[in-house]
Amino acid sequence: MAERLLFLTGHLAHARLQRVLADLGQTSFSHEIVDIGVKVAALMTEEIIVRRLKQPVAADRVVLPGRFRGNLERLSGFFGVPFERGPDELADLPVYLGRQGKPVDLSQHELRIFAEIVDASMMSVDAIVEQASQLAAAGADVIDLGCLPETPFPHLADAVKALKAHGLAVSVDSANVEELEIGARTGADFLLSLTEETIGLAYDHGAIPILIPANPGDLDSLGCAIDAAQAAGISFIADPVLDPIHFGFAASLGRFLEARRRWPEVEMMMGTGNLTELTDADTSGITAVLSGICSELMIRNVLVVHVSPHTVRTVEEHDIARRIMFAAKRDHALPRGYDAGLLQVHDRKPYPNSKEDIDALAQAVRDANYRIMTAPDGIHIFNKNGHRVAQDAFELFPGLDVENDGAHAFYLGAELTKAELAWKLGKRYIQDEPLSWGVAAPRPEEDRTRLAKAGHTLRAKKDMS
Repeated sequence: MAERLLFLTGHLAHARLQRVLADLGQTSFSHEIVDIGVKVAALMTEEIIVRRLKQPVAADRVVLPGRFRGNLERLSGFFGVPFERGPDELADLPVYLGRQGKPVDLSQHELRIFAEIVDASMMSVDAIVEQASQLAAAGADVIDLGCLPETPFPHLADAVKALKAHGLAVSVDSANVEELEIGARTGADFLLSLTEETIGLAYDHGAIPILIPANPGDLDSLGCAIDAAQAAGISFIADPVLDPIHFGFAASLGRFLEARRRWPEVEMMMGTGNLTELTDADTSGITAVLSGICSELMIRNVLVVHVSPHTVRTVEEHDIARRIMFAAKRDHALPRGYDAGLLQVHDRKPYPNSKEDIDALAQAVRDANYRIMTAPDGIHIFNKNGHRVAQDAFELFPGLDVENDGAHAFYLGAELTKAELAWKLGKRYIQDEPLSWGVAAPRPEEDRTRLAKAGHTLRAKKDMS
């Protein structure tokens, strides 16, 4: 039997909620909408629901507006049916309902992240462990110790041992054979980057080699290293090497395609830093594309680098990208509508309320508190005394009558500036809440706590107004 959902709403949102649900087309659930008898859906209270919602409730779940702040457990107990909050905005309801009426599951992935500490040789062991812990918390699975050319790394062995003691997987990346040997002897899990000429280092200590061509771009050379590893019966990962734009990028993409054609079952790696680090562009889009290539070609390892300040959140970006791509691949779907973590500068649906929606809400307001919203025509601010619209926050301030109220003036100045920034960028603005920058900025502590409880599903908050 199909699941039955009951949506509670108010007068102003009723027609729009009907349209949103109708636009879903055929669903795995049936639904009913109940106008609880208030103008603004967010103004309903526990008492109103208890008084006006008829029993018994013929539904398996009751979905409330996201800004409802009553006690869900009390309502669930009173009516004997689970009550839950939907998304903040009706525009987000389809994503909230998800496929088959279930929340989007981003708990799984198939991509291992190697996060390189490039200047490890110049850091103390304690500093290496501290940075490694931060990288692991951001999503890194393996901590890669970068060894700089002609730079001594006398504490390499101590660094490997310290990271292993903290339960971290470790790789050592060096062109120096002695440093690779030290890493292997002291317990490194992986060795980067071995060739057909140096693969013998991996035979005696159990470290998994990441193989590259001895000559740049030479797949035949990579093939010789692969043949040697297979003959020795050891595990390995092959990396055809991704080159920077204008220095062989397109050709290197072709090498990855050809490598997968030649060796359909071989484990592969892609180093994304040559694109993210060496291109002046926001890294979230680059990461999404490269993660999509990895997903299609079954490349299950990436080497991630953070040196340039503009790549400061690159591990977090790779982490959410691998989850989105896995979910989309699992669903035989486009990687769209799963999570907004990589939508950092712009939002897909920046204006949840139309000009007409805001006009209707403004006419219903009967108090002096200012509401601030955005729509395609600009920034809206309104209370019982009036409704003004502008595209520059400074144009709105003179008419607010807060010249003698410093605290209120500061609040409105901050909110209007935030609203103007959101409007100019095409981002969603919600009064009294921080702008969402995806994984480009730390999420609020409330969200992080909720995500942890949800088993790291990384779902967006599900509240409906």
